[in-house]
Amino acid sequence: MTDVRTYSLPGFDGAAIAVHEVGDEDARPFFLMHGLFSSAYVNWIKYGHAATIAAGGYRVIMPDFRAHGLSAAPHERDAYPDFVLIKDMMALLNALSLSGDGFDLGGFSLGARTAAGLLVEGVRPRRAILAGMGMAGLDRWSGRSRFYLDAIAMRENVTRDDPHFMAVMFLKTMKIDPVAAQLLLESNADLDVPALLDIDLPIGVICGDEDQDNGSAPQLTNALMDATYSEVPGTHMSCIAKPELGQAIRDYLNG
Repeated sequence: MTDVRTYSLPGFDGAAIAVHEVGDEDARPFFLMHGLFSSAYVNWIKYGHAATIAAGGYRVIMPDFRAHGLSAAPHERDAYPDFVLIKDMMALLNALSLSGDGFDLGGFSLGARTAAGLLVEGVRPRRAILAGMGMAGLDRWSGRSRFYLDAIAMRENVTRDDPHFMAVMFLKTMKIDPVAAQLLLESNADLDVPALLDIDLPIGVICGDEDQDNGSAPQLTNALMDATYSEVPGTHMSCIAKPELGQAIRDYLNG
């Protein structure tokens, strides 16, 4: 059983953001964010990725995003300004005294998009991981967010043959608050992708060999200034349950 330390820190507006840690408290910090409708537990702890990464010499710090996991899920619109996740994560990084090359940064899918947003805002870790992410997930986010907003809207009557079916089943399994999730999705403004592509920082792009959910990961790798692509088995959903994901993250951080 993986030993997990859980506590909460205030987000940008004081809302309680749950944080989970695995690994030696004196080890190198790795701040790692989960995907949409998921949680730190499901994305990183349940299938052993956090333990794998921690065994490589890391203190793995995994927040639950606002409206996810054990974090607050407010229903007030002003709790979801543009780039709310970036604002929350900046508050956590400051509270944890994580800055400069004294830590590493990463995320999967929405977590990768948030990591990219932090880089654009000036965060400069030693290395960054963008997993489950392609170019379209960064520069055409409105289409992706519309898909999930539609999934929320049809959650009570979606049919098995509908392309939204798996997303609806996942949000129900994860007991996601639909009101909070809708407000969160509506808060995701477009990132400054050209600014991201101008950042000279080692970035590991990791994606499933059957995953095109956020566009082409190799295309994103080629567009970034200093990126390395690693392919792991699986789709956007199934790669989470395979050990190769955690191993690929650890290998890149230790490369």
